[in-house]
Amino acid sequence: MVVFLLVLVVVLALLGGVHWYVWRRLVRDVTVPRSLARRVGTAVVVVLPLLSIAALVSSRAGAPFVLQQVVAWPGFLWLAVLLYLVMALVVGEAVRPLLRAWTGRRAAAAVPVVESAEPVPAEEPAPVAEPQGESELSRRLFVSRVVAGSAAAVAVGTVGYGTYGVLRGPRVKRVTVPLAKIPRAVHGYRIAVVSDIHLGPILGRAHTQRIVDAINATQPDLIAVVGDLVDGTVENLGPAAEPLARLRARHGSFFVTGNHEYFSGADAWVDHVRELGLHPLRNARVEVPAGFDLAGVDDVAGEGIGEGPDFARALGDRDRSRAAVLLAHQPIVVHDAVRHGVDLQLSGHTHGGQLWPGNYLAELANPTVAGLERYGDTQLYVSRGAGAWGPPVRVGAPSDITIVELASKQA
Repeated sequence: MVVFLLVLVVVLALLGGVHWYVWRRLVRDVTVPRSLARRVGTAVVVVLPLLSIAALVSSRAGAPFVLQQVVAWPGFLWLAVLLYLVMALVVGEAVRPLLRAWTGRRAAAAVPVVESAEPVPAEEPAPVAEPQGESELSRRLFVSRVVAGSAAAVAVGTVGYGTYGVLRGPRVKRVTVPLAKIPRAVHGYRIAVVSDIHLGPILGRAHTQRIVDAINATQPDLIAVVGDLVDGTVENLGPAAEPLARLRARHGSFFVTGNHEYFSGADAWVDHVRELGLHPLRNARVEVPAGFDLAGVDDVAGEGIGEGPDFARALGDRDRSRAAVLLAHQPIVVHDAVRHGVDLQLSGHTHGGQLWPGNYLAELANPTVAGLERYGDTQLYVSRGAGAWGPPVRVGAPSDITIVELASKQA
């Protein structure tokens, strides 16, 4: 408890310091004291972080879903804008002295130098020079406004484009994975992999429908939904998930839990997706008629309630001469997959970092952030996911649905 309170104090202090810096550069430095603009700007910088905190805690606190939706858009979008705004302002600190020097030279060059022996006529008043202090103040204000305006434009433009990418829906990508154990008849078998849909107060039924339409258009042989389907309860998000009932694949659709299901009522969601026609694999395995084993394990987040992945149950007694494809939400379990002879693990969870430079942080916590890599005799494919958690924004990590095409080395 003491550690938690210390972390909370540090986080709040950091959040307060960042917002003070933003207020200083975007409000205080560019407005006149006691002006309406300064008062409005100050109010905005105070209200937006409060909305962000409300967006983060409203779901866990059990707030009415309507309230979650009201605070989610401005609260989460501000977090994304804040990230790129601070980054742009920090870059602006390096540009600021260069702009000041440039404006100083311009001001000096603009002062006329008059060399004349003739007296100025009495009826013509001598020009009044601008006081040096006022000139310096106006140049500082100009520089501050240029830097602040440029930083705001970069941040808003980046977040706007990243939001468009999420709301447009994921793009379909294709990856070929050769597996030594699959028979020639399985060559070209297509598995549609979709993860991290993150239905919630922002992404709803229309988002699900776009994903279903994109998957069905590829006519896959099998569909794998590898966790983090939702951020909320069945009561609030059941209607948003309903289009999943229209998924179509020759050998069916399968589902494994992600960590966010355990924040949202995993058992209730497992029952609900089963009603929608998906087949949950909870530490279980099925033999796909095409000629390989498909297994799925619960997410490691379930260990806190006595669940979690059970590889022995899912894979322990199988015929290892057959290829095994494992559905597991988090890439970190790949080392267990290697020990149990899995040929291919399909995962999500990382979002590819979602917001650059978040990919560097994701690399610290995951063996693979996105794409296909090999670990011993096991290949791991990690999808960037089809949705977004928190801010409905992706920068440098576009959302995807992946068609994994199995290739037989015998073919």
